Amino acid sequence: MRLIDLLRFTVLALLRQRFRSTMLLTAVGLGVSAVVVLTALGEGARGYVLGEFALMGKDSVIIFPGRKETTGGMPPMMGTAARAITLEEVEVLQRSVPGVTSLAPMVLGNAPVSFKSRERDSMVIGTTAAFFDIRKLEVSQGTLLPDLALGEGTQVAVIGQKLKEALFDNGRAIGQWIRLRDYRFRVIGVLAGTGDSFGSDLSEAIFIPVASAQSVFNVHGMFRVMLKVKENHQMETVKSAIVERMQALHDGERDVTVVSPDSMLSTFDGILRVMTLAVGGIGAISLVVSGILVMNVMLMSVKQRTAEIGLLKALGAPATQVRTLFLTEAGIIAAAGAVVGMVVGKVVVIIGRQLYPAVPFATPGWALWSSLGLAVGTALLFAWMPAQQAADMEPVDALGRK
Repeated sequence: MRLIDLLRFTVLALLRQRFRSTMLLTAVGLGVSAVVVLTALGEGARGYVLGEFALMGKDSVIIFPGRKETTGGMPPMMGTAARAITLEEVEVLQRSVPGVTSLAPMVLGNAPVSFKSRERDSMVIGTTAAFFDIRKLEVSQGTLLPDLALGEGTQVAVIGQKLKEALFDNGRAIGQWIRLRDYRFRVIGVLAGTGDSFGSDLSEAIFIPVASAQSVFNVHGMFRVMLKVKENHQMETVKSAIVERMQALHDGERDVTVVSPDSMLSTFDGILRVMTLAVGGIGAISLVVSGILVMNVMLMSVKQRTAEIGLLKALGAPATQVRTLFLTEAGIIAAAGAVVGMVVGKVVVIIGRQLYPAVPFATPGWALWSSLGLAVGTALLFAWMPAQQAADMEPVDALGRK
């Protein structure tokens, strides 16, 4: 039988069983679309997290209170430690560690911010002017925080765009006095853009000098300390110098973690790659389930088409050709279902990009080709037994069955 005849015969057989063919196509399509969407979610999460670290630049270093090795582990996220990092210690680092060009300690908290009768719960970030340079943030109106001494507090604030709209609508914010708990701050700048950072929308935040934040929240230690390293200095050398200096300041105890975006990137990249493979594997399970459905449907088809099989065998069709007919049916329906699943999955991914533009949803090429190959491969594998059963039928027995 010529290839064109084989394909024509297969298509006619599938069209005669429209409902059954549609169910198989749907089952395979759902499995493939699951792989496409789930791997896109994994890649989107990976791209988002890596993008956040990339914003910090490769010349940045972060000091976390608390000791945690970063050779494959996660840094401490809550900033709790037996001994805090103080502003005085930050000043020592600024003076004594070679290669540090700028430094931004951080105090973090949440508090109500109000203007006249309007109030909004906001994230409060106490920091220095260097923070905006390290995080590559700009203002759309006014100016950034002034370049003050670390221990100097003043009643000025930079607010995010959403916070500005919530408190002032379209009115003027620059120069206005807002209340933060029992303190008053004069707005000197409005942050440009959203400034998303690890799921936190900085456009809803208020930035004040770090010493002022210590007074507002009555805290002594820093949440984080960010440093920028000069271009002509080795990152690992600077990190080692910071660790040694902090160890000397803390009576010989190593109770801080110093990381760079590169080390954190490699850790997160490995974790998120595994996560993408894992969610892709979960989607692939549905393809195996659809393969079992293919086998069951093909077994039913063989039983219902025994007369057709007997006629083919009586006309001289060899067992190989009969087996090929059933395998071709399974392969065509699986390939068609895979294409439909890819299209549906791509549409869902595009919708996800529109709804969440900050997350770079994208299905990797290996997932597309793997899902196609797995769909066709499982269909052929599970269709082999029914096809072999049809091929083994004797013409007289097949024609005699009702």
